[in-house]
Amino acid sequence: MFGNLFEEDEEDSSFVLPGGGGGVEPGSKKAEPPAPRGALNLSGLQNQGGTCYLNSLLQTLLFSPEFREELFSLGPEELGCLEDKDKQEAKVRVIPLELQRLFAHLLLVDQQAASTADLTDSFGWTNREESSQHDVQELNRILFSALESSLVGTTGSSLIHRLYHGTVVNQIVCKVCGYLSESQEDFLDLTVSVSGVSGLEEALWNMFVEEEMFEGNNLYRCSRCNVLVEAAKSAKLRKLPPFLTMSLLRFNFDFTKCERYKETGRYTFPLSINLKPFCEQAERPESEYTYELFSVIIHKGGCYGGHYHVYIKDIDQLGNWEAPEEELKPKFVKKEAQLSEPVLEKEDPLSVLIAILSQEESKSILVDQLGQKLLDTIGVSWNKKFRKQYGPIGKFLHSHSDVFMLVSNATRVALKSTTLTLVTDTSLKNLSVSHELDLKPADGPHWFDLNDSTVTPIHERDIEKQFQGKESAYMLFYRKAELCRPEEAKQNPSYKVPPHLLRMVQEENARLRQRREEFESSTNTVEVHLHLAPHYQLENGALWPKGSTQDSTLTLNFDRRRTVGDFRQAIYQMQDTWEGDMALTLAKSLPAGLHLYNTLTDDQQSLFSAGVTNGSDLFVWNGREVCGTSVQMGSEWEPVLLTLLRASNGAEEQGGAEDASGSGLLRVMRGFPGGTTLEVVCEALGPEDTLLCQEESQPGSSGGGASNWRVFPPSEMHRTLKELSLKDGDTLLVLEPQVLDTSLFSLRGDVVTVTTPSDCRWLQVEFRPRGDRPREGKENGEERRREKISASGNMLLSEVKQSAIEQLDMQEQLIGVECCLRQVDHTGKLLPPCNDSTLVVFVIPGVTVAAFTPFFGLSAFVSPTPPVREDLTVREAGVKLMTSLFLCRGAAPGPTQLFLYFTVSSGSSTGAEMEIMVEESITVKECLRLMLKAACLEGDWWHLRKMDWCEEVGDPLMDEDASLTELKIGTGDTLVVTEGQLPPKGFLKLPIWMLGESDESFCQADAKGNHVINGVGNQREGLPSADGLGGPGQFAGHVEISVEASLDDLKIQVLTLPILQDLCVPTPAFLRVWLLEGRRPSRILRGRLQPLKKMKLRNGMELGVQRLLKEEDLGLKELLLWVKIGVPGERKYYPSEELVWDAGREGSPRSLRQAIAAQYGLSADSLHMAKYCPEKYTWMAISSWSQQVSKRKKKKKAENLYGAPFHLKDGDIIGVKNLLIDSNKDFSTLEDELEQQRLQQEAEGRKRGRGQNGGGEPSVEVTAERRGSGKQRKPEVALSINVGHFR
Repeated sequence: MFGNLFEEDEEDSSFVLPGGGGGVEPGSKKAEPPAPRGALNLSGLQNQGGTCYLNSLLQTLLFSPEFREELFSLGPEELGCLEDKDKQEAKVRVIPLELQRLFAHLLLVDQQAASTADLTDSFGWTNREESSQHDVQELNRILFSALESSLVGTTGSSLIHRLYHGTVVNQIVCKVCGYLSESQEDFLDLTVSVSGVSGLEEALWNMFVEEEMFEGNNLYRCSRCNVLVEAAKSAKLRKLPPFLTMSLLRFNFDFTKCERYKETGRYTFPLSINLKPFCEQAERPESEYTYELFSVIIHKGGCYGGHYHVYIKDIDQLGNWEAPEEELKPKFVKKEAQLSEPVLEKEDPLSVLIAILSQEESKSILVDQLGQKLLDTIGVSWNKKFRKQYGPIGKFLHSHSDVFMLVSNATRVALKSTTLTLVTDTSLKNLSVSHELDLKPADGPHWFDLNDSTVTPIHERDIEKQFQGKESAYMLFYRKAELCRPEEAKQNPSYKVPPHLLRMVQEENARLRQRREEFESSTNTVEVHLHLAPHYQLENGALWPKGSTQDSTLTLNFDRRRTVGDFRQAIYQMQDTWEGDMALTLAKSLPAGLHLYNTLTDDQQSLFSAGVTNGSDLFVWNGREVCGTSVQMGSEWEPVLLTLLRASNGAEEQGGAEDASGSGLLRVMRGFPGGTTLEVVCEALGPEDTLLCQEESQPGSSGGGASNWRVFPPSEMHRTLKELSLKDGDTLLVLEPQVLDTSLFSLRGDVVTVTTPSDCRWLQVEFRPRGDRPREGKENGEERRREKISASGNMLLSEVKQSAIEQLDMQEQLIGVECCLRQVDHTGKLLPPCNDSTLVVFVIPGVTVAAFTPFFGLSAFVSPTPPVREDLTVREAGVKLMTSLFLCRGAAPGPTQLFLYFTVSSGSSTGAEMEIMVEESITVKECLRLMLKAACLEGDWWHLRKMDWCEEVGDPLMDEDASLTELKIGTGDTLVVTEGQLPPKGFLKLPIWMLGESDESFCQADAKGNHVINGVGNQREGLPSADGLGGPGQFAGHVEISVEASLDDLKIQVLTLPILQDLCVPTPAFLRVWLLEGRRPSRILRGRLQPLKKMKLRNGMELGVQRLLKEEDLGLKELLLWVKIGVPGERKYYPSEELVWDAGREGSPRSLRQAIAAQYGLSADSLHMAKYCPEKYTWMAISSWSQQVSKRKKKKKAENLYGAPFHLKDGDIIGVKNLLIDSNKDFSTLEDELEQQRLQQEAEGRKRGRGQNGGGEPSVEVTAERRGSGKQRKPEVALSINVGHFR
């Protein structure tokens, strides 16, 4: 009738955190078993997405004792066995069997919530039915019909008829002749009206007591008189069933507005009802007409969305009732004296409110009722009497938190127990305050609220709260009062449960106990990494292994509940050659190396108490020295990994590399103890008078191509690195006295200006005779030629070549000869020459293969850099100023051509390198054919692989029909013609991006997060930046890895990429791997031992790698967010900071607000949050509550940030405003407004374009769509249950 009427609330749907494959980390090692029953000893039902209506009805049937026992009385000989349900000849009644198993599970299995999946499978339901919402009244009738059909031919065939079937007789009496006409109707539930009546009894009176008169124009034709006569019509209950179900017509249709609506007015119903006035026969005993309420199914929401739960009376007392937690009712015991009335001072609001609350029996009252009580007490309202001086009444209560206590989400106020002594004139000995809750209720059955998997105790008086409102009663279930339960059934959940189900339950409980024991053991088993001192040495203030990590580190799994002494003994047994004392010291892997902290000295202390957790590092040594050198321990001596820049002398220094910008600066990374003074650092880096500088940012320094550095003053030279707040990745400029005379540096006061390459606008073009090393003067009678050519980034390379030929005076020598420009290698040296007749092959489709030989003293080189396209500018070609180019023979590639190297690999041997020029649009298969032709090879037993940057054979080109452009093969790449077929499946080929920014610092640390901004190499591709990731990233290469490999294996293989080999990464935990969607970071991969196939990675998925400053092991329910704190009074933010939010217990805004407040040391109540939507440049405010406040001030439901509308995930930006110092709640910045205006202009432009193209009036379909409702509803689908044929 109502289709998919009831939409689940957010908290009812289970969520999965983006970013993991669902695995379990070491330390938990096994999947967490289901939670056991709580203290209430009742089990709930899991919601499959939209089955709250089914759960509420099933719980009602379970707590109907006669129905439950009748169902259990049917044995396998009548119903069959579930094991035979797939056999064609077997008659297995699956629905009642699954219902039996579910009831036994709910009664006896020690599990917090049972699953209804098997039962819904027996219904023939698919995921569509399980995730759609339906009417519980409709389900009640369909389920009873399915059970009747399933039990045909068994002793339970009349089960539904005996328990729920009743009859109503309709009578019409002729007023002329007295003839009585009767018709009888059967019912399983009575549908009673809600509109226009005050309660159930009035509705029944209208149905079965009042008569409808046929008179006037509405006459009745009597079959005996055969004329139209006056008559009276009435209805009576003829047969009453043991269980009477009342369906309330809460939903109605407004024919004026043509829409549905829900009746939310007050509608009362009794806990016990006597139906004698409504029955046809009234001579039976009163007990046969008396019914007691035992179940109320409640609907919360409107007619298009909501949620079901049920209040149930525990007739057999199967649960352990406890007072609800929110009840804070102090119990006062009067001894000798009576409490005197407090003295009322009408001018003192504190005295007035205390007096009002002390008169209440519970010493508490609703806040919205407190104002009326005050008006009744003193005759004046709060607003007129006290608001001007004390503010609103709510603010006054908050400011006197030592007297008043706000409970139930601040909707109720109560007096604190310490305040109660102030309202009496008697001494403390006349008053004893008991803070114990009234935990012992009256004897007999009690009520519980069963809300899917949650079970909560309630009072009988709480049922009155469901008389009206959006959350109100929807179905009522009554049971005859004369039905008595035997004593052996009370508090006995196994009563009348069949033996085979008892055995099933015992086996299930045994499995659950075993799983919980194994989980408890695995949870307490930690993996500890032992670092052995004999394999380590002290270097730059940190410990580094002498050899491989495998020899220096051991892994030991141990129970953290055992003592340090037991752990030490286990190490002695592993290291039987260890001599002398053994000290165990907590260590940590830092970017600068391994550092030691606290030594475990108490052998009786447990590992857990000592701070040893899963993945902890312990250093095993003698406690005094390592290789004869004493070791500084503690956080104050944590080593800092600094990036040092110094002037280049034309060659690489040991451990350094020239800066990627070609600025003449060398970079080297070196660690120093954090407790070392800056003076000691300076002495270690250079001679006396060496200056140390730290980069400072100035607004006007970016345009002139120069950067400013501040020289550390003498007063700071005696401060330690920790005191100076230097962190891993910070960059220092080291200036020796002699370099200040160069044009690269200029010193003014304490500021050093470093000139960048943008001020140096020249290129060096070189021609030299035969010979592999440049020498001064002449060689073999010929002079080496080299000229500097004035150039800029916008200059075409063809112009550079022409200028070079002219300045080298080589016009006559190059007449009729094609030549091109080539770059030299990254070291600045020319590659060694080969023989004079080196073969260089250029292949173009449709052009014959040509062989070229060297000419007039120019030598061919092995693996020279490729020629550059002359139609590009210097900047577009990636040629850096202040570098050298080599003038050589051969044609330059055209705009649509690629210059490639290729070799032929057959078995273990690799042939000589050759060159080829091809169109970029050809496919891999066509390229392979051309290369085979050039190499004079034949056959189909070949495939192409791409050479990586280490000049090793790398990834195969799997898609042979893809073009070279689609596979991102560019000029200068090397392909390998490899013998054999393509590699087998089961391997993933994943593109890897380095998240970070290519700038002058190789490893610039972000000051506010656990990551390093990496700048590697020269080339940069357009990877959009995520906040905090340092800007555009760079493509690092591909990895080919098995789907069975773990995330740690993937990280280790990523580190083997040539572009990443020089990075300082102690362990894989120092890398963070992002899954990229549309080149944007979307989620973090979690579970370091998790197989890649369980992470749902597919071939070609792009991954981003981010280097961290400390180890990271995110849990499955931890989110990485970027937090931006607003600048007070300004429309901008401070730099963003990382926040790891553990949302495992609660994913609400309150939990996130508390996490942010804890990180920044702020008050959680003063924070206002919003999520940034970068695609729309808007901010979405995050409030604590999603629902509007009702008139009854009911407790509202907190939002789940995983669900709509926020859908919080890794990398999201959270803006935060501190309302104590910033009253502006607008999160948008000026940049956001400008971008929004741009988007609006683009949308208007598109709209105008559509208007010009189409013109005319909009179509009928569009007009109708605009007239319709803005909210799209799912199509209504009828509910059904599939039942087999058993007749």
